[in-house]
Amino acid sequence: MDLAMAFSLIVVGILLTATTMGIVAVSIMPGIDRLSKRFFLIVFFAVALGSATTVSDLFLYRHRELVWAMKLVWLFDSILGSIPMITFVTYLLQCSGESWRQSALFRGEFALWVVFLMLLVVAQFTPSIYYLSESNELFLGPLYPLLTTPLLMILTFSLVGVMRRRSKLIARYYHAFLFFLVPLLVAMLVHTMVNSFLLLYMGLAISVLSMFVIVLSDQVEQYVRQQREIATQRASIMVLQMRPHFIYNAMTSIYYLCDQDPKKAQEVTMDFTTYLRKNFTAIVSGDTVPFAEELEHARAYLAVEQAQFEELLFVDYDTPHTLFRVPPLTLQPIVENAVKHGLDPDGEPLRIAIRTRRTGSNNCVIVEDNGSGFVPVDDGDPHIALANIRQRLEMMCGGQLAIVSREGGGTVVMVTIPA
Repeated sequence: MDLAMAFSLIVVGILLTATTMGIVAVSIMPGIDRLSKRFFLIVFFAVALGSATTVSDLFLYRHRELVWAMKLVWLFDSILGSIPMITFVTYLLQCSGESWRQSALFRGEFALWVVFLMLLVVAQFTPSIYYLSESNELFLGPLYPLLTTPLLMILTFSLVGVMRRRSKLIARYYHAFLFFLVPLLVAMLVHTMVNSFLLLYMGLAISVLSMFVIVLSDQVEQYVRQQREIATQRASIMVLQMRPHFIYNAMTSIYYLCDQDPKKAQEVTMDFTTYLRKNFTAIVSGDTVPFAEELEHARAYLAVEQAQFEELLFVDYDTPHTLFRVPPLTLQPIVENAVKHGLDPDGEPLRIAIRTRRTGSNNCVIVEDNGSGFVPVDDGDPHIALANIRQRLEMMCGGQLAIVSREGGGTVVMVTIPA
């Protein structure tokens, strides 16, 4: 008995640890919809409570005077074990786009569950279903299979319901539901013949954890995809909200250059055209782009700015390494931020250095300027732009963006992307 108790305690400990981790994961993980969160919390709590009450079985077994308590624990265990089975059908119907209130499947399974509860009440007054001996040991009566039959029918109807709704379900959900029902059905069949709630809760835990992992992976992927789309849309909005004074100044510069330096006017016109084309291309881009294209975008922008501030803006390019990909609108907003907040018509010339390096297993892009420096707290757009770049780097290519103050004044922005 001591060995059996030790083994049971170990199993219960594993079940409680697994279900507690499941409850925490459901509670804190982003992207899990309310329907799934409610279902998994109910099931995990039911398994956790049921596993915990089986421990009391082991201790009550040695106290013959507590027969009433043993019966109460068995009643509680039976109800807890049935809750995930009837809860599953509502989750299945809602995932299939059906109303559980109007579903014949739900009404049928709910009626079977009520029958199970009624049989459970009857079992407290007759030894034909189950009974406790004088030694406080529980025995299954000849009619015990009658008690478990409604639950077996609920699981069977749910399995048939899943198969009939295959076309309505996401493929991962279909397989997740099968992973939930099949092990649970096997565990319930064994439980019909063997007096062990611990075995039933083991099957239930395996079922719900398998299902949870599959559903969670699908919902997290959807969440990441949605966040990526939101970040891309924000970047597109920023493109469409190009600074009016930049466009005005660019067109004004081209206008005066047409008389003063026609060749230069053609170059600036082409640079401005390239800048606009890259902006609008970035709007429709849903994937990463070659860094060489981002570099061309930044060059075009800086060339237009240099045409306006010839003696105030100097750019140094040291970019031997360009064979990698970045999210669109990564480099250009960084250099635009440097110009916008570092260029002072009454101060020293702004010097911007753009460098690329391959360091170990990372591709690095460094943008350095000698401007006024980065202010951590500000209510302007550059922080929105940089936060958006950081978010898209993380989601689209696992990259990072770091901003530090430059020694001697200015800012250094480093983009790191895994090779």
